[in-house]
Amino acid sequence: MTLNAEQISTLAAKSANSALVKDIMTTRIVTVDLDDRLHVIRTIFENVSFNHLLVLEDNKLVGLLSYRDYLAALSPRIGTAAEFARDTRTLEQRVHQVMSHNPITISPNTSIKTATEVLLEHKIGSLPVVEDDKVIGIITWKDLLSVYLVINA
Repeated sequence: MTLNAEQISTLAAKSANSALVKDIMTTRIVTVDLDDRLHVIRTIFENVSFNHLLVLEDNKLVGLLSYRDYLAALSPRIGTAAEFARDTRTLEQRVHQVMSHNPITISPNTSIKTATEVLLEHKIGSLPVVEDDKVIGIITWKDLLSVYLVINA
């Protein structure tokens, strides 16, 4: 994520303790279904510049699929001269088989400092932002690093 001019000016007047998740969260999110197959996920990851997909069931967040989770589920021989049919079949797995279930979430009114502490404590790379049981954004460790650079500039 690259902070836009409005986000930078908002953050410039704040500290890490007073800046909020809603000030920097990414609202452009991509969601997938539990039963989507990994070949669909492959297409998504090939066409976007982010590494986390939110998994919904009946419009409720039930999981998170990172690019790392996706890669770990695939045969390492896919796309190589050593690829066999069984390797290609790994793309037939469904999202629910490889996603992280029940992801830790955060409120838009949470401080950036608290969000950073949660990411570090749980050793995770992103936090879906949820308000009234609805996903409204996502924040990643890269977003937080960008904020600290702006605040401490």
